[in-house]
Amino acid sequence: MDSFLRLVSLLSCQALARLRQDNEGFKGVWVSSMSILKRFKESDRLRRFLRWAVWGASLFFIAQTLIDNWSAVTAIELTESSWGWLGLAWAISLLAHGWAGWVWHWLLQAWDLPLGGLWAVRVYLFTNVAKYLPGNIWHFYGRVRAVRKAGGGLGRAIASVVAEPLVMAVAAVGIGAITSDLLLLLSYLGHAGAEGRVSKVGSDPLWTLGLFILWLVALTLLHPRLLNPRLAKMSRAKASGLAMKEIPTEFVRDVSSGSEPLRLRRYPLRPLLGEMGFVLGRSLGFIATVMALTPLSLADWPSLISAFSLAWVLGLIVPGAPGGIGIFEASAIVLLGGQFPEGIVLGSVACYRLVSTLAEVVGAAGAWLAEQKNGF
Repeated sequence: MDSFLRLVSLLSCQALARLRQDNEGFKGVWVSSMSILKRFKESDRLRRFLRWAVWGASLFFIAQTLIDNWSAVTAIELTESSWGWLGLAWAISLLAHGWAGWVWHWLLQAWDLPLGGLWAVRVYLFTNVAKYLPGNIWHFYGRVRAVRKAGGGLGRAIASVVAEPLVMAVAAVGIGAITSDLLLLLSYLGHAGAEGRVSKVGSDPLWTLGLFILWLVALTLLHPRLLNPRLAKMSRAKASGLAMKEIPTEFVRDVSSGSEPLRLRRYPLRPLLGEMGFVLGRSLGFIATVMALTPLSLADWPSLISAFSLAWVLGLIVPGAPGGIGIFEASAIVLLGGQFPEGIVLGSVACYRLVSTLAEVVGAAGAWLAEQKNGF
């Protein structure tokens, strides 16, 4: 803190000196102020603090909500049919993760890495559980290393790995926007959910319009002309983060200099549609989990899909939360709290986290067995 105060004092003195020395003093003050903001932005310590602060606030919110609704949560009973719905949710989640691996194979093809769909599925499933490790980067590293082991260049491997969550995020926003529009239409037609439930998602036309505009903007940003510069910058940053002994120095140099072919030549329409299918599959798994705890009607599905998609994408893009733990749950509680009792929402997100994680663990185990038999 003392060093920071000294820095502020120094910059302030410089700004005042510029005011006395020339007629463009206000410009000097502006530059000095922007320099302070830039130092804040580039501070690794501040970024780490913000990540922990967001994650900690989310976990505190979940804990407080759980304490307030503990009696409602403990009153939930799992029947024989409930276990059947949870088993269905597990199967759907496992299939969705496998499908995400196949879609990654399409992204690999976009960078001229024809490594095969089954190969991509095995690598994706095997590395997916590593996202729960501290740092939230090890699943990326595992995929990059597998691509390099299969003969792909580091630059293209990193570009395909970095592009995947970007396309996923746009797909999730799209699913949320489409289902929110559908929910708004159903509300105008007078179709309410079971027990007359009213959803926060899609009940406000301005919310629905804003979400749809956000999706259109995200779709525009996926155009290669706009995506390539950002993708190259993110790939170089990811390469720096993955700078380990296993990666030769010359490959890191290639990525940093841009000599590796990192550019996406065409709009990633097929991967985008594939990722929308992945998010929709995950949403159906979540619906099956909710149905294990409470009856639903078809009119409830759009709001659940929209809320899940938005909560899931927040868990994906908010930094610092391994696997989105805490962020997804807090977002789902907020979005679904007005439609379902909070005890049901808490039970649903907790059961879904267990079901989804179990699906990922089983998928990783199956991929490991396949690797032992065939190799990557």
